[in-house]
Amino acid sequence: MKPPYKITDKALSLCLEIATILGHLDGIQSHLPRPELRKKNRIKTIQGSLAIEGNTLSISQVTALIDSKPVVGSQKEIKEVVNAVKAYDHLSKYKHQKIESLLKCHNLLLHGLIEDSGSFRHGGVGILKGNEVSHVAPPASRVPKLMENLFSFLKSDKETHLIIKSCVFHYELMFIHPFLDGNGRVGRLWQTVILIRHHPVFQYLPIEQVIKDNQKAYYEVLEQCDSEGESTHFIEFLLGLLLNALQDLKNQVKSEIQTPDSRLGLAQNNFAKREFTRKDYMLFHKTVSTATASRDLKHGIDCGKLSKLGEKALTRYNFK
Repeated sequence: MKPPYKITDKALSLCLEIATILGHLDGIQSHLPRPELRKKNRIKTIQGSLAIEGNTLSISQVTALIDSKPVVGSQKEIKEVVNAVKAYDHLSKYKHQKIESLLKCHNLLLHGLIEDSGSFRHGGVGILKGNEVSHVAPPASRVPKLMENLFSFLKSDKETHLIIKSCVFHYELMFIHPFLDGNGRVGRLWQTVILIRHHPVFQYLPIEQVIKDNQKAYYEVLEQCDSEGESTHFIEFLLGLLLNALQDLKNQVKSEIQTPDSRLGLAQNNFAKREFTRKDYMLFHKTVSTATASRDLKHGIDCGKLSKLGEKALTRYNFK
Protein backbone atom coordinates (compact mmCIF):
# COMPACT_ATOMS: atom_id res chain seq x y z
CA MET A 1 0.00 0.00 0.00
CA LYS A 2 1.18 3.49 -0.82
CA PRO A 3 1.58 5.68 2.29
CA PRO A 4 -1.05 8.45 2.55
CA TYR A 5 0.15 11.90 1.49
CA LYS A 6 -0.55 14.66 -1.02
CA ILE A 7 1.95 16.45 -3.24
CA THR A 8 0.98 20.10 -2.85
CA ASP A 9 1.93 23.15 -4.89
CA LYS A 10 4.13 24.21 -1.96
CA ALA A 11 6.00 20.89 -2.04
CA LEU A 12 6.52 21.14 -5.80
CA SER A 13 7.78 24.72 -5.47
CA LEU A 14 10.26 23.69 -2.78
CA CYS A 15 11.47 20.79 -4.95
CA LEU A 16 12.05 23.21 -7.82
CA GLU A 17 14.11 25.52 -5.60
CA ILE A 18 16.13 22.54 -4.35
CA ALA A 19 16.78 21.43 -7.94
CA THR A 20 17.95 24.95 -8.82
CA ILE A 21 20.55 24.97 -6.03
CA LEU A 22 21.72 21.46 -6.94
CA GLY A 23 22.15 22.68 -10.50
CA HIS A 24 24.19 25.64 -9.24
CA LEU A 25 26.44 23.32 -7.22
CA ASP A 26 26.93 21.15 -10.31
CA GLY A 27 27.87 24.22 -12.30
CA ILE A 28 30.74 25.41 -10.12
CA GLN A 29 34.20 24.00 -10.03
CA SER A 30 33.87 22.54 -6.55
CA HIS A 31 31.52 19.68 -7.40
CA LEU A 32 31.55 18.57 -3.75
CA PRO A 33 32.50 20.45 -0.58
CA ARG A 34 36.19 20.42 0.21
CA PRO A 35 37.48 17.87 2.79
CA GLU A 36 37.59 20.32 5.71
CA LEU A 37 34.01 21.43 5.04
CA ARG A 38 32.84 17.83 4.62
CA LYS A 39 34.35 16.92 7.99
CA LYS A 40 32.82 19.99 9.67
CA ASN A 41 29.36 19.19 8.32
CA ARG A 42 29.65 15.49 9.23
CA ILE A 43 30.46 16.50 12.83
CA LYS A 44 27.41 18.80 12.86
CA THR A 45 25.30 15.93 11.50
CA ILE A 46 26.35 13.45 14.19
CA GLN A 47 26.18 15.92 17.06
CA GLY A 48 22.81 17.27 15.89
CA SER A 49 21.15 13.88 15.49
CA LEU A 50 22.33 12.65 18.90
CA ALA A 51 21.47 15.94 20.60
CA ILE A 52 17.86 15.52 19.44
CA GLU A 53 17.86 12.26 21.41
CA GLY A 54 19.29 13.91 24.53
CA ASN A 55 23.04 13.40 24.06
CA THR A 56 24.81 16.35 25.74
CA LEU A 57 28.25 16.09 24.10
CA SER A 58 29.27 19.31 22.34
CA ILE A 59 30.59 19.90 18.83
CA SER A 60 34.15 20.14 20.23
CA GLN A 61 33.75 16.85 22.13
CA VAL A 62 32.38 15.04 19.07
CA THR A 63 35.30 16.47 17.05
CA ALA A 64 37.76 15.15 19.62
CA LEU A 65 36.22 11.67 19.50
CA ILE A 66 36.40 11.62 15.69
CA ASP A 67 40.07 12.60 15.99
CA SER A 68 40.60 9.73 18.51
CA LYS A 69 41.28 12.12 21.38
CA PRO A 70 40.13 11.48 24.98
CA VAL A 71 36.86 13.06 26.07
CA VAL A 72 35.34 13.45 29.51
CA GLY A 73 31.69 12.36 29.47
CA SER A 74 29.30 9.52 30.20
CA GLN A 75 30.28 6.19 28.65
CA LYS A 76 26.82 5.87 27.10
CA GLU A 77 27.04 9.23 25.32
CA ILE A 78 30.59 8.53 24.14
CA LYS A 79 29.46 5.12 22.83
CA GLU A 80 26.58 6.80 20.97
CA VAL A 81 29.04 9.09 19.18
CA VAL A 82 31.50 6.28 18.37
CA ASN A 83 28.63 4.19 16.96
CA ALA A 84 27.26 7.12 14.94
CA VAL A 85 30.68 7.77 13.39
CA LYS A 86 30.78 4.13 12.20
CA ALA A 87 27.21 4.28 10.92
CA TYR A 88 27.79 7.48 8.94
CA ASP A 89 31.07 6.14 7.55
CA HIS A 90 28.91 3.54 5.75
CA LEU A 91 26.63 6.11 4.06
CA SER A 92 27.72 5.26 0.54
CA LYS A 93 27.55 1.50 1.21
CA TYR A 94 23.95 1.18 2.39
CA LYS A 95 21.36 -0.12 -0.10
CA HIS A 96 18.49 2.32 0.26
CA GLN A 97 15.86 -0.20 -0.92
CA LYS A 98 17.00 -3.09 1.29
CA ILE A 99 15.55 -3.83 4.73
CA GLU A 100 18.69 -5.81 5.58
CA SER A 101 20.77 -2.69 5.01
CA LEU A 102 18.52 -0.67 7.32
CA LEU A 103 18.92 -3.33 10.03
CA LYS A 104 22.70 -3.18 9.61
CA CYS A 105 22.53 0.59 10.01
CA HIS A 106 20.50 0.21 13.23
CA ASN A 107 23.00 -2.33 14.54
CA LEU A 108 25.90 0.07 13.94
CA LEU A 109 24.06 2.92 15.67
CA LEU A 110 22.83 0.94 18.70
CA HIS A 111 25.43 -1.81 19.14
CA GLY A 112 26.30 -2.15 22.81
CA LEU A 113 23.51 0.25 23.80
CA ILE A 114 20.49 -2.07 23.60
CA GLU A 115 20.20 -5.86 23.43
CA ASP A 116 18.20 -5.98 20.19
CA SER A 117 20.37 -3.77 17.99
CA GLY A 118 19.81 -4.65 14.34
CA SER A 119 16.40 -6.25 15.00
CA PHE A 120 12.80 -5.08 14.89
CA ARG A 121 11.10 -4.73 18.28
CA HIS A 122 9.14 -7.57 19.83
CA GLY A 123 6.86 -5.54 22.09
CA GLY A 124 4.60 -2.52 22.04
CA VAL A 125 5.94 1.03 22.36
CA GLY A 126 4.44 4.46 22.90
CA ILE A 127 5.87 7.97 22.83
CA LEU A 128 5.38 10.12 25.89
CA LYS A 129 4.91 13.87 25.86
CA GLY A 130 5.13 14.91 29.47
CA ASN A 131 2.88 12.51 31.33
CA GLU A 132 0.68 11.75 28.33
CA VAL A 133 1.11 9.22 25.53
CA SER A 134 1.29 11.22 22.29
CA HIS A 135 1.71 8.29 19.92
CA VAL A 136 1.07 4.56 20.18
CA ALA A 137 3.04 2.64 17.55
CA PRO A 138 1.48 -0.30 15.65
CA PRO A 139 1.72 -3.72 17.34
CA ALA A 140 5.09 -5.46 17.01
CA SER A 141 3.47 -8.30 15.04
CA ARG A 142 2.67 -5.84 12.24
CA VAL A 143 6.11 -4.22 12.04
CA PRO A 144 7.78 -6.61 9.53
CA LYS A 145 4.87 -6.29 7.06
CA LEU A 146 4.61 -2.52 7.49
CA MET A 147 8.35 -2.13 6.85
CA GLU A 148 8.12 -4.47 3.85
CA ASN A 149 5.35 -2.27 2.43
CA LEU A 150 7.40 0.87 3.08
CA PHE A 151 10.42 -0.48 1.21
CA SER A 152 8.13 -1.68 -1.56
CA PHE A 153 6.94 1.93 -1.91
CA LEU A 154 10.57 3.04 -2.31
CA LYS A 155 11.16 0.45 -5.03
CA SER A 156 7.93 0.47 -6.99
CA ASP A 157 6.64 4.07 -6.92
CA LYS A 158 8.07 5.59 -10.10
CA GLU A 159 5.89 8.72 -10.10
CA THR A 160 6.99 10.41 -6.88
CA HIS A 161 10.28 12.31 -6.85
CA LEU A 162 12.98 10.63 -4.77
CA ILE A 163 13.38 13.73 -2.58
CA ILE A 164 9.70 13.58 -1.64
CA LYS A 165 9.91 9.81 -1.11
CA SER A 166 12.76 10.38 1.34
CA CYS A 167 10.48 12.64 3.41
CA VAL A 168 7.62 10.12 3.28
CA PHE A 169 9.95 7.32 4.38
CA HIS A 170 11.26 9.43 7.27
CA TYR A 171 7.75 10.09 8.55
CA GLU A 172 6.48 6.54 8.07
CA LEU A 173 9.45 5.04 9.90
CA MET A 174 8.80 7.39 12.82
CA PHE A 175 5.12 6.38 12.77
CA ILE A 176 5.82 2.64 12.63
CA HIS A 177 8.58 2.95 15.25
CA PRO A 178 10.03 -0.43 14.21
CA PHE A 179 12.83 -0.49 16.80
CA LEU A 180 12.90 -0.55 20.56
CA ASP A 181 15.18 2.50 20.48
CA GLY A 182 17.01 4.60 17.88
CA ASN A 183 14.08 5.19 15.53
CA GLY A 184 14.78 8.91 15.20
CA ARG A 185 18.48 8.37 14.52
CA VAL A 186 17.75 5.72 11.89
CA GLY A 187 14.95 7.73 10.28
CA ARG A 188 17.09 10.83 9.85
CA LEU A 189 20.12 8.88 8.61
CA TRP A 190 18.07 6.79 6.18
CA GLN A 191 16.55 9.88 4.63
CA THR A 192 20.11 10.95 3.82
CA VAL A 193 20.82 7.47 2.39
CA ILE A 194 17.85 7.90 0.04
CA LEU A 195 18.78 11.48 -0.88
CA ILE A 196 22.32 10.43 -1.85
CA ARG A 197 20.77 8.34 -4.63
CA HIS A 198 19.49 11.60 -6.10
CA HIS A 199 22.66 13.68 -5.63
CA PRO A 200 25.96 12.88 -3.85
CA VAL A 201 26.12 16.33 -2.24
CA PHE A 202 23.45 15.24 0.28
CA GLN A 203 25.97 13.07 2.12
CA TYR A 204 27.79 16.28 3.12
CA LEU A 205 24.67 18.18 4.15
CA PRO A 206 24.14 18.55 7.94
CA ILE A 207 20.39 17.84 7.73
CA GLU A 208 20.27 16.55 11.30
CA GLN A 209 21.74 19.81 12.59
CA VAL A 210 19.04 21.78 10.78
CA ILE A 211 16.36 19.51 12.30
CA LYS A 212 17.92 20.00 15.74
CA ASP A 213 17.73 23.78 15.28
CA ASN A 214 14.01 23.34 14.52
CA GLN A 215 13.38 20.50 16.96
CA LYS A 216 10.19 21.85 18.52
CA ALA A 217 8.57 22.41 15.12
CA TYR A 218 9.81 18.98 13.98
CA TYR A 219 7.93 17.16 16.74
CA GLU A 220 4.89 19.40 16.37
CA VAL A 221 4.51 18.59 12.68
CA LEU A 222 4.99 14.87 13.43
CA GLU A 223 2.08 15.08 15.90
CA GLN A 224 0.01 17.08 13.41
CA CYS A 225 0.50 14.42 10.72
CA ASP A 226 -0.34 11.66 13.20
CA SER A 227 -3.69 13.31 13.90
CA GLU A 228 -4.32 13.95 10.18
CA GLY A 229 -3.35 10.43 9.16
CA GLU A 230 -0.98 11.52 6.38
CA SER A 231 2.51 12.99 5.96
CA THR A 232 1.71 15.97 3.70
CA HIS A 233 2.73 18.69 6.16
CA PHE A 234 5.82 16.75 7.23
CA ILE A 235 6.90 16.59 3.56
CA GLU A 236 6.54 20.36 3.21
CA PHE A 237 8.35 20.94 6.52
CA LEU A 238 11.33 18.74 5.66
CA LEU A 239 11.61 20.09 2.11
CA GLY A 240 11.89 23.56 3.65
CA LEU A 241 14.69 22.38 5.95
CA LEU A 242 16.51 20.69 3.05
CA LEU A 243 16.28 23.90 1.05
CA ASN A 244 17.70 25.94 3.95
CA ALA A 245 20.56 23.48 4.41
CA LEU A 246 21.39 23.58 0.69
CA GLN A 247 21.33 27.37 0.66
CA ASP A 248 23.80 27.40 3.56
CA LEU A 249 26.03 24.93 1.73
CA LYS A 250 25.86 27.02 -1.43
CA ASN A 251 27.10 30.01 0.55
CA GLN A 252 29.95 27.96 2.04
CA VAL A 253 31.13 26.51 -1.27
CA LYS A 254 32.56 29.42 -3.21
CA SER A 255 32.63 29.41 -6.98
CA GLU A 256 36.08 29.56 -8.52
CA ILE A 257 37.20 30.81 -11.93
CA GLN A 258 37.50 27.82 -14.21
CA THR A 259 40.56 27.38 -16.42
CA PRO A 260 41.75 24.44 -18.52
CA ASP A 261 44.39 23.68 -15.88
CA SER A 262 41.91 23.77 -12.99
CA ARG A 263 39.41 21.58 -14.85
CA LEU A 264 42.16 19.11 -15.75
CA GLY A 265 43.29 19.09 -12.13
CA LEU A 266 39.85 18.11 -10.91
CA ALA A 267 39.56 15.50 -13.66
CA GLN A 268 42.91 14.02 -12.64
CA ASN A 269 41.66 13.61 -9.07
CA ASN A 270 38.61 11.82 -10.42
CA PHE A 271 40.12 9.61 -13.15
CA ALA A 272 43.59 9.10 -11.61
CA LYS A 273 45.28 6.46 -13.78
CA ARG A 274 42.04 5.29 -15.39
CA GLU A 275 41.57 5.64 -19.15
CA PHE A 276 38.77 8.03 -20.17
CA THR A 277 37.18 9.61 -23.24
CA ARG A 278 36.11 13.14 -24.07
CA LYS A 279 32.56 12.06 -23.29
CA ASP A 280 33.68 10.89 -19.83
CA TYR A 281 35.38 14.26 -19.33
CA MET A 282 32.16 16.08 -20.25
CA LEU A 283 30.08 13.88 -17.94
CA PHE A 284 32.42 14.86 -15.11
CA HIS A 285 32.43 18.57 -16.06
CA LYS A 286 28.71 18.78 -16.74
CA THR A 287 28.64 22.39 -17.93
CA VAL A 288 31.50 22.39 -20.48
CA SER A 289 30.76 22.31 -24.20
CA THR A 290 32.24 19.83 -26.66
CA ALA A 291 34.58 22.53 -27.99
CA THR A 292 35.78 23.47 -24.48
CA ALA A 293 36.39 19.81 -23.62
CA SER A 294 38.42 19.35 -26.81
CA ARG A 295 40.51 22.45 -26.06
CA ASP A 296 41.11 21.30 -22.47
CA LEU A 297 42.27 17.87 -23.58
CA LYS A 298 44.52 19.30 -26.31
CA HIS A 299 46.02 21.66 -23.72
CA GLY A 300 46.64 18.66 -21.44
CA ILE A 301 48.50 16.86 -24.21
CA ASP A 302 50.50 19.95 -25.25
CA CYS A 303 51.69 20.63 -21.69
CA GLY A 304 52.51 17.00 -21.02
CA LYS A 305 49.77 16.21 -18.48
CA LEU A 306 47.95 13.77 -20.76
CA SER A 307 48.77 10.99 -23.17
CA LYS A 308 46.33 9.78 -25.80
CA LEU A 309 45.67 6.66 -27.78
CA GLY A 310 43.57 6.47 -30.94
CA GLU A 311 42.05 9.15 -33.13
CA LYS A 312 38.77 11.10 -33.35
CA ALA A 313 35.83 9.34 -31.70
CA LEU A 314 38.05 6.44 -30.58
CA THR A 315 40.54 8.62 -28.70
CA ARG A 316 41.31 7.56 -25.13
CA TYR A 317 43.21 9.69 -22.59
CA ASN A 318 45.33 8.98 -19.54
CA PHE A 319 46.90 11.29 -16.99
CA LYS A 320 50.66 10.76 -16.74
